[in-house]
Amino acid sequence: MDDWRAQLVEDDRAVRDLLASSRRIAVLGIKPESRSHKPAFSVPRFLQEKGYEIIPVPVYYPDVITILGRPIYRRLVDVPGPVDLVNVFRKPQDIPPHVPDLIAKAPRAVWFQLGIRNDEAARQLAEAGILVVQDRCTAQEHRDRPS
Repeated sequence: MDDWRAQLVEDDRAVRDLLASSRRIAVLGIKPESRSHKPAFSVPRFLQEKGYEIIPVPVYYPDVITILGRPIYRRLVDVPGPVDLVNVFRKPQDIPPHVPDLIAKAPRAVWFQLGIRNDEAARQLAEAGILVVQDRCTAQEHRDRPS
């Protein structure tokens, strides 16, 4: 994509519009119920309670087979059907190995949660035509949306 920067979603309204138009959210790096005190569990749980379909894609926890009552997938490309948004709960330095999987799944958007920013990964995703949000909380943006 020539002007990949157009795929970076930074405007408050555009960020909220993206979230409002998303229904199916894969959560990369989601934590299981045993880690319910962590944002990587509590944020997806909040979004599920608000009506979003949450698809768990944990990175660890090999013995876990469901999270939030949903079957887990080990790779994004294994998730059946289209995904509106991939919500990423990974440290910035741990994102690059996931970029090929993210690009192969081709979601409409990838969202790096609050405190997570990786400009190189964002550039690669944007060049692939994927919208990218960095360093914002999906739960907070949902709460801040006008009714």
